[in-house]
Amino acid sequence: MTRIYPQFVVAKFGGTSVADFDAMNRSATIVLADDHVRLVVLSASAGVTNLLVELSEGLESCDRMDKIDTLRTIQYNIISRLQRPSVISKEIDHLLENIAHLAEIAYSTPCSSLSDELVSHGELMSSLLFTEVLRERGAEAQWFDARKVIRTNSDYGCAEPIVSQVAEQAEIHLRPRIEQAIAITQGFIGSDDAGHTTTLGRGGSDYTASLLGEALQAARVDIWTDVAGIYTTDPRIVNQAQRIDHISFSEASDMAAFGAKVLHPATLLPAMRKNIPVFVGSSKNTAAGGTLVRRETENPPRYRAIAVRRKQTLLRLHSLHEQPAYAFFAEMFAILANHEVAVDLLTTSENSVALALDSTGSTSGEDHTLTTSLLTALSSHCRVEIETGLALVTLIGNQLHQETGVCRDAFSGLADHAVRMICHGASDNHLSVLLPGESADSAVIELHRRLFE
Repeated sequence: MTRIYPQFVVAKFGGTSVADFDAMNRSATIVLADDHVRLVVLSASAGVTNLLVELSEGLESCDRMDKIDTLRTIQYNIISRLQRPSVISKEIDHLLENIAHLAEIAYSTPCSSLSDELVSHGELMSSLLFTEVLRERGAEAQWFDARKVIRTNSDYGCAEPIVSQVAEQAEIHLRPRIEQAIAITQGFIGSDDAGHTTTLGRGGSDYTASLLGEALQAARVDIWTDVAGIYTTDPRIVNQAQRIDHISFSEASDMAAFGAKVLHPATLLPAMRKNIPVFVGSSKNTAAGGTLVRRETENPPRYRAIAVRRKQTLLRLHSLHEQPAYAFFAEMFAILANHEVAVDLLTTSENSVALALDSTGSTSGEDHTLTTSLLTALSSHCRVEIETGLALVTLIGNQLHQETGVCRDAFSGLADHAVRMICHGASDNHLSVLLPGESADSAVIELHRRLFE
């Protein structure tokens, strides 16, 4: 008999939550403990995506085989713990063979669409294995191919979902599944109009969960990871980081956008559109609680968190000619727009402009922004200076533009650091500084000590 689940929950599990059989078993316990969980979105097992990205970049035969053997070991360490390994081993073998075939092509003729096709196999394998783990524990579970629903443009490596098509396809293909069984699907991957596999960028599984929650009007989206919620800063940098029990969409969105890795930067946009709460907790320790992200919180503090984002590039452009500032800026931004360069932060003076560029979003993690054609075009109009290896440290709060003492509080903690760039004013709620990458951790530690401890 088909049951209707008007208040169902989407549960997403990250790479560490499906890293091996024991991790998958813990995650299965979380799913089975809540009858409202009807849709499960999975990342690839920890380490798998990195291996697939390396294969997609084209490796020599011996290196290729080493990576594929490592992938096979990760999968078979899980399969060997199943009660009925033969049920799933043939499907995993087929995917591993396909990985080997695509990796061979990537060595001779690499391309972005092939890269997305290859990298998608991580989620395909983890979702097949997790479905079998649930079935062996007596659950009615069905594997579902997310590419039937997550429709995107063809911007391989960091594709943008087409929300209206996602909603339409989810109603047709996915809602009937969740009313019959627990549906297990993949995060991070989708398909374009031509049917080619696309990926949503690093960390895109969170985004998938939120998109599907929006499309099917879920009651809540649960993000299960390796930390028990969202903290005032990265606990790996600051031991005294404090868990935030309740946080607003806007605060959490700023944290994600400026480098807090617990959520993908785009995750909260679909949830915000439909006012769907998002819970973040640890699959390793559910008793530890977590963070609930919602539209508003009571008495939001002046300072909420400190985020850090690495692998930043500073591009400084200096005018070569006597010309009005507006003409120089118009010229520079026309060139940047023509080369589809997404400017993250900027500051200006009369005859120069400084731009911070972020290169952490795509699947490969490489910076393909500063192409030869872009630098050639810029150099014909201005003097170009490039500085790489920087980090962006951002103080996130509430109504900072109306508060006194913000600059004193922030910059007293940065007195011993060489600040390359400062941005404040475009947003009411954050202040960002660009620093040498090697000094980012010490800056975060000092700021956290002054503002939160």
